[in-house]
Amino acid sequence: MDGAALLKKYFSNEAALDIVLKHSRLVADKALEVAGGLGTPIDLKLIEEAALLHDIGVSRVHAPKMFCFGSQPYICHGITGREILEAEGLPRHAMACERHIGVGLTAEDIRRQKLPLPARDMVPLSLEEEIICFADLFYSKNPDSVTVMKSREEVRASLEKFGEGKITIFDRWYARLCPAA
Repeated sequence: MDGAALLKKYFSNEAALDIVLKHSRLVADKALEVAGGLGTPIDLKLIEEAALLHDIGVSRVHAPKMFCFGSQPYICHGITGREILEAEGLPRHAMACERHIGVGLTAEDIRRQKLPLPARDMVPLSLEEEIICFADLFYSKNPDSVTVMKSREEVRASLEKFGEGKITIFDRWYARLCPAA
């Protein structure tokens, strides 16, 4: 499976494709680095492929700063990506896509924030999904800083507005996924 070719299929704007390709490659590399340090049997192929495709749904959202002019709000890129990847016959990749937003979204988060999403839990369930979600937190899709890795403290600060519980999840992941840090 060629992740770059699949992304090219869905992104008509070259600038948007470039941002998502750079971001996704960095997320995949970080995820593989984290997975490699665990010493646990894990599906590295799935991690790399799903990390490369986790933002495919951005191709259908309205995010002008990223040169995306679709009809969906940005928050919908996870579920939109799931739909795309399921249609492509990649169900495990699709679930990683839906579950990668922040540290995951619960049905309660969706209701409380009145998000335009189905009110269901969209949180990482497998170790592979968790690693992709974790790695994604370290990289932005901001065109001015797409290649800059955030520090642990910067990630924590970015989660602060979503509540202490989200920071607690990140801290728990960090302790488990980066034991040497």
